[in-house]
Amino acid sequence: MMDNLTEIQKRFVDYIEKIMNSNKLSHAYLIETEDTSLEFPLILMFVKLILCPKNFVECKMLNCGQCNNCKLIDSNNFPDFEVIEADGAQIKKNQLLELKDEFQKTSLIGKRRVYLIKDAEKLNPSSANTMLKFLEEPEDNIIAILLTKNRYQVIDTILSRCQVLTLTDVSDSSIIDDNFLLFFQYLINGDDLFIHYKEILENILTDKTVAKDILSNVEKIIIQYLSDSNFNDKFSFLNKVSKKNLLKYVSIIEEELPKLVYNINYKLWLDAIYSRFLEVK
Repeated sequence: MMDNLTEIQKRFVDYIEKIMNSNKLSHAYLIETEDTSLEFPLILMFVKLILCPKNFVECKMLNCGQCNNCKLIDSNNFPDFEVIEADGAQIKKNQLLELKDEFQKTSLIGKRRVYLIKDAEKLNPSSANTMLKFLEEPEDNIIAILLTKNRYQVIDTILSRCQVLTLTDVSDSSIIDDNFLLFFQYLINGDDLFIHYKEILENILTDKTVAKDILSNVEKIIIQYLSDSNFNDKFSFLNKVSKKNLLKYVSIIEEELPKLVYNINYKLWLDAIYSRFLEVK
């Protein structure tokens, strides 16, 4: 499997290797993935690394494949690893309360415990509030992994408490059309955002939903660009922007996009985010 990974998957593997090497595990991760079923084996490798009792250096190909923990995880019988999936259209409060009760018991095998929530955007208000309590008061050696196709569909209070990793690659996707590239260049040029304000509003960022998709993809592309020296040459205009400023753009987007879930004035929001982009120049 490792020989057939895409570039974005390889970057994901490199990053989790660094996490394990540094012994600096976060208490919560949110992983964006376009296809959970396709990417799940790779995510499961991360889980195995967290729970494997063998020394990380000894784990070949991110999976020692020899210890009892890995074998039990593969057979869905490891007691310190729980997977939560939607019950119907939603993930319900009682599912998380049952998880909490189970994880309050003393572990019979290892020191760490992991729970994984598929389709985290399906948390309903009640279950999201319960989830938030888990994240606000993290217990030692209990690690959460949340999966989603789009981080901005996850309630922002939960998103803000997770370290975000990505297994999505948008640099060659259908959303990268001429309008997208035009807006991206306006963004990089700063003043062009207000010069072309009407054009952007009428033809590109036409409403909240479109703005959310476009700006989240801008963020992902900047992150991919920063980690890939052989990045798609259609984004060569990024070469003239410092790494420091690109990271500021990412920070602004991550702070501003969650606000779109609230009933805010869209044009005022655009004005505010444009002004923040200009401040970076």
